[in-house]
Amino acid sequence: MHFEQSKKSIEWMERVRTFMDEHIYPAIPLYHQQAASIDRWKETPPIFEELKSKARAEGLWNIFMPPSDHDDEFFTSIGLTNVEYAPIAELMGRVSFGSEVFNCMAPDTGNFEVLHRYGTKDQKKRFMVPLMNGETRSAFLMTEPKVASSDARNIRTEIRREGDEYVINGHKWWSSGAGHPHCAFFIVMGKTDPNAETYRQQSMILVPSDAPGVAVVRHLNVFGFDHAPHGHFEVILDNVRVPVENLILGEGRGFEIAQGRLGPGRIHHCMRNIASAEVALEKMCIRLMSREAFGKKINEHSVWEERIAHARIDIEMVRLLCMKAAYMMDTVGNKAARGEIAMIKVVAPQVAQRIIDLAIQAHGGGGVSQDFGLAELYANTRIVRLTDGPDEVHCRTVAKLECRKYEGRDYASIKAYSK
Repeated sequence: MHFEQSKKSIEWMERVRTFMDEHIYPAIPLYHQQAASIDRWKETPPIFEELKSKARAEGLWNIFMPPSDHDDEFFTSIGLTNVEYAPIAELMGRVSFGSEVFNCMAPDTGNFEVLHRYGTKDQKKRFMVPLMNGETRSAFLMTEPKVASSDARNIRTEIRREGDEYVINGHKWWSSGAGHPHCAFFIVMGKTDPNAETYRQQSMILVPSDAPGVAVVRHLNVFGFDHAPHGHFEVILDNVRVPVENLILGEGRGFEIAQGRLGPGRIHHCMRNIASAEVALEKMCIRLMSREAFGKKINEHSVWEERIAHARIDIEMVRLLCMKAAYMMDTVGNKAARGEIAMIKVVAPQVAQRIIDLAIQAHGGGGVSQDFGLAELYANTRIVRLTDGPDEVHCRTVAKLECRKYEGRDYASIKAYSK
């Protein structure tokens, strides 16, 4: 495996880096100032919309999509592979709203890819094109409060066909972005046939966010942070009716779509986690080097030298594993790379969370306050250990794949010095 970046990747990375240096980083104070003076559930800071317009004008738009394996009259990817996109996603992830400036934010990236890969022409025209242009946002409704949704077979939402319509009844939560002022539609996962074979019961369907029967009940905080205007929401679907044309790919294809959708989304989260860890390490080192305790700089105390060293080592290891997963996705496909995707999905947020926690410790009381952004960074990272599947589910995948290697073998087959 060779992770040296291509000329194309370096070119796009430098373009994104320059844009962030010239436009995004200088705008951060104004962004927060404007956000504090508006109703963040109903509008976005004006500077944010200006940044998006500038990014789109410079062609820095929708660059997350890998090379397509089929034609689409509405969209053509610039063709960055996952390996090429990884360092770019890391750059964007250094700022909480950075990815959205470039129209590369979750859950829209996953929903966009679903529509691009599986949507009909009419579905693309109605739902994908406005999303592609940054005119709308979307949400993915999968998790439910009354079942263990980490096993998607448990999902109870009913999608029942009546003539030319599907009637949807269900209770969802942690539906990220469902209450965003620009959220125009949901992709909902539910059961079309509870009597079918296990992995053919679920389907996915497009639901306009303003459809009769849709109720966005409340937003859910993460350690007290509301993440407005994006947020995470509880949603009730009460006899919601949509045309049969809104079903994606066909009845019973929900798990198939989910696997195609979640692979790229999971690794995008991990790329941003690496950025969070880097930011935390930078803040930690600068803070420790600027303070003295017990006769010397705090960073010179052996306990902190060890913590700094291990933080750097961990980041480098995680980045390499992330690049391996990206490489596998590019070369053998998402399904064959599921072990690598699962591994990075477990370790990236855990490592980032641990380094952010150390940075909080280095800042003392200030670390848990609003002054240094570390408390919010911790909250944003901690939730990734649940997003797109909890650690336990991904560990289960890794364990099953590992044990599969040794089926039918016994101790006599082990080539080693031990008995």
